[in-house]
Amino acid sequence: MSEKSILQLKNDMIEAGKLLWDKNLATGLNGNISCRVDGDKILLTGRNTCLGRLSADEIVLLDLKGNVIGEGKPSSEKPLHTEIYNNFPDAKAIIHTHTTYTNAFYSVNVELTPSTFEARLYLGKIESVEQHTPSVTDVAPVIAALKKNSIMVLRNHGAVAMGNTLFDCFLLIQGLEEAVKIDVISRLYKAESTAVSQQSPAVSHQATGQGSQTKKYKLFSKEQMDEIVKLVNNDAPLKELGQKTQMTMDLAVKLNETGQVYSFSFKDGRIIKTGSDENAEFLISASEGVWRAVFNREIDPFVATTQKKMNLRGDFARISKWYAPCSRIFEVWTNAGIE
Repeated sequence: MSEKSILQLKNDMIEAGKLLWDKNLATGLNGNISCRVDGDKILLTGRNTCLGRLSADEIVLLDLKGNVIGEGKPSSEKPLHTEIYNNFPDAKAIIHTHTTYTNAFYSVNVELTPSTFEARLYLGKIESVEQHTPSVTDVAPVIAALKKNSIMVLRNHGAVAMGNTLFDCFLLIQGLEEAVKIDVISRLYKAESTAVSQQSPAVSHQATGQGSQTKKYKLFSKEQMDEIVKLVNNDAPLKELGQKTQMTMDLAVKLNETGQVYSFSFKDGRIIKTGSDENAEFLISASEGVWRAVFNREIDPFVATTQKKMNLRGDFARISKWYAPCSRIFEVWTNAGIE
């Protein structure tokens, strides 16, 4: 990459730092930013730098073994950044910040499922891992969490987000901070209401009604797809949701490695026809690893789509109006367990 291109990346990092600072997502000398230069080199903010007042000479060029190319002292979080890039070849940018509300929330909680639809779509369930040192020394739990979600939290330390651009990472960091604020404020309102009236019993999520599945299927086998059709069409809550929303569409799923495609024609939430039509109105494609995570309930398909772990071809606005029945479909699908 040319010196001009490296300078542009540095400018992008400086702008990202200012944005984080202006939005109160970075304070003091906390946080660090990096971006990939090419296959084996990255730019990382230097040690003891202020993200709101970064300069080009405070950004250090490194190889993915952590060796400095040229001059400068990189952030002490160098192992965190290099290991993420080594494990995720498609990652282009990383932001790690010590956001206030997020750190406070995760000091007493281990995970968050956002309450608003938008946050659920873009963030999903955000997990956390224990952190016992000022800098990350054990990156393995971070890698494991980022395989499920593009943002995770180190308890008593901060959030880590990866993406295709620095702005993608910023949106994840900002979205998590806002989701935590909403959760905190809603708890305050709830506390006020329970002070004057008895709290209603918690409503548990309705079970799928299919029971635990003991049989396991080969991923993307005809047997698995046949079982999915059976599960979907026998699920009473899905039948009700499908009729209520008039969910009528053609949906296909594709396994990238083999090119296998299965298509399902829905009418009012019920599958009335199956096939292998890759030209269905909606096509969801992903790698084997992602599909396995979906069927193992480690990744929400909607979140995987918005974070680009899965690819959705079709009008997202149109399918989003069927969010409730589609969510139920994906929940039911996971009962067709994989080997």
